[in-house]
Amino acid sequence: QLQLVESGGGLVQPGGSLRLSCTASGFTLDSYAIGWFRQAPGKEREGVSCISTSGGSTRYAGSVKGRFTISSDNAKNTVYLQMNSLKPEDTAVYYCAAGVCTGNVWEGFYDYWGQGTQVTVSS
Repeated sequence: QLQLVESGGGLVQPGGSLRLSCTASGFTLDSYAIGWFRQAPGKEREGVSCISTSGGSTRYAGSVKGRFTISSDNAKNTVYLQMNSLKPEDTAVYYCAAGVCTGNVWEGFYDYWGQGTQVTVSS
């Protein structure tokens, strides 16, 4: 059974950092790309970043480029999202998903989703 579990969310002050983890089971990271998405209250879900461990490529949304870094540890079957210089507008539920990593990090290319982890950026 293919499963994704996110962790690492929480409350952080503006300018702070968090690292989210997405641990996969039932498949290996070279089978699917992993994407990170987020959904803020009252807004549509948006793509944040994705990584294709088989091809070594990464993609970022313009709003997070230079602040967020996606990486993977294939031995742990885990993908990370390091988030630095966090802003209040980064507040959202963050989801990871398994699918195909494309330039626009579009959710339509992702078939399997985790349950999400809440990130709140507030003073």
